[in-house]
Amino acid sequence: MIKWLDGIGNDEDVVVSTRLRIARNMVNYKFPNFMTMDESEFVTEEILNAMKGREDIYRFYRIKDLSELEKAVFVEEHLISPNLAQSTNNGSFLLRDDEKATIMINEEDHIRIQVLLPGLNIEEGWKISSIIDDNLEEKIEYAFHDKFGYLTSCPTNVGTGLRASVMVHLPALSITGHLNAIIDGLGKIGLTVRGLYGEGSKALGHLFQISNQTTLGEREEDIIKKLNKVIYQIVERERSTREFLLDKKRLQIEDKVFRSFGILNYSRLITSKEAMLHLSNVKLGSDMGIIKDIKPKDIMRLMIDIQPASIQTNFQKDMLKDERDMSRAQLIRNNLINMEG
Repeated sequence: MIKWLDGIGNDEDVVVSTRLRIARNMVNYKFPNFMTMDESEFVTEEILNAMKGREDIYRFYRIKDLSELEKAVFVEEHLISPNLAQSTNNGSFLLRDDEKATIMINEEDHIRIQVLLPGLNIEEGWKISSIIDDNLEEKIEYAFHDKFGYLTSCPTNVGTGLRASVMVHLPALSITGHLNAIIDGLGKIGLTVRGLYGEGSKALGHLFQISNQTTLGEREEDIIKKLNKVIYQIVERERSTREFLLDKKRLQIEDKVFRSFGILNYSRLITSKEAMLHLSNVKLGSDMGIIKDIKPKDIMRLMIDIQPASIQTNFQKDMLKDERDMSRAQLIRNNLINMEG
């Protein structure tokens, strides 16, 4: 169950999620990549002490205590970063019960506060992350420079330490070939486009993450305002392209949607990459009113549930690739039947 998808967000026909991430470091400690195990444990204990009294709201996990499968599921559900999952010796995290907030410890920085909300909701995400940040700062002294702002392991995060990211579903712009020009344009105004799991990951199912590139010299309010403005423009561009497809190429787009629907309904083996593509088309069909009885958010949940680690967790056993492909096809068929019912 992906809890962070619960609730209603803005513009969910195009925007899947909003993520706010704040990077912070503590004074008198080296950056995580240079710390000894003892030093990293001191950092962890300081953060846990600062969070005392909130144990009923947050669950604490040490990366070294998790199996490879468990770590992968947390990544697939977007609850922790791939980088933290690889921090076997000193990484840990606090996860809020509603899974909309994560405090990652000893990732690239001592503290990474993440807030994850459905739909487009940058202001609310910033409000929640600011409250968590302020609560921590009451008990922890952050590394801060009067000229440069908050000091971070990566120079691109120095300043506010804020990385605002919005995950968007852009099948119409992808299908019509307009997406590359948009991505090039975003780079020229200081925004970057990444894949499903952030930096270094590939785009799957026409899902892309758009975020600010740098934080130095910009106020938090300016970063949020700029990203909001651009996302609204992209949302309108995607919607207008969908309308164009319905008006001028209805038969072709309906054929694409129902072919994907048929493949998902009858496949006995399917890879995650192929499944993501066809689920993306079905979500597009649902958002455009071509498919009536399936909710777009149910398709998004399924997109997460069919990833390799989540599939194995769902069936409660380790699997080789062919068995995962078979189980994935079965899970999709069963879910589509339930959605239609």
